[in-house]
Amino acid sequence: MPTVTMTVNGKQVSADIDPRTLLADFIRVNLDLTGTHIGCDTSQCGACTILVNGDAVKSCTMLAVQADGAEVTTIEGLAENGEMHPMQAAFKEHHGLQCGFCTPGMVMSAIDLVKRHPNPDEATIREELDGNICRCTGYHNIVKAVKAAADATGG
Repeated sequence: MPTVTMTVNGKQVSADIDPRTLLADFIRVNLDLTGTHIGCDTSQCGACTILVNGDAVKSCTMLAVQADGAEVTTIEGLAENGEMHPMQAAFKEHHGLQCGFCTPGMVMSAIDLVKRHPNPDEATIREELDGNICRCTGYHNIVKAVKAAADATGG
């Protein structure tokens, strides 16, 4: 079995794994970080989105061995010193969630979106979040939250 080593939420982790292990499963099972949700296993819903080397990745379609040596950030790694990340705070303030299942992946995708589009308009936000499915909110408050976070952080 290959050994995979990566930095997850600022901590180096290493494990011997089956080479077929999906990154989502490695995060959830091996590291017990269950904020990364698995909704479809086909990269359609975006609930498993995390950041790999700063870029949004749907972790249900990436093998853990592909992340060997990478910097991985999950929803659990966003808060600093007990303070929510500005995107998390905006989702809370603008009620960009209901059941919360899609929220971790939506937040991670939104962080990447704002990195690439520092001052996104509503159309850009909607287009960029197209790969994340929310079955509860209708997206209106999610879009407001992403725009507010982008405005608050200056991109």
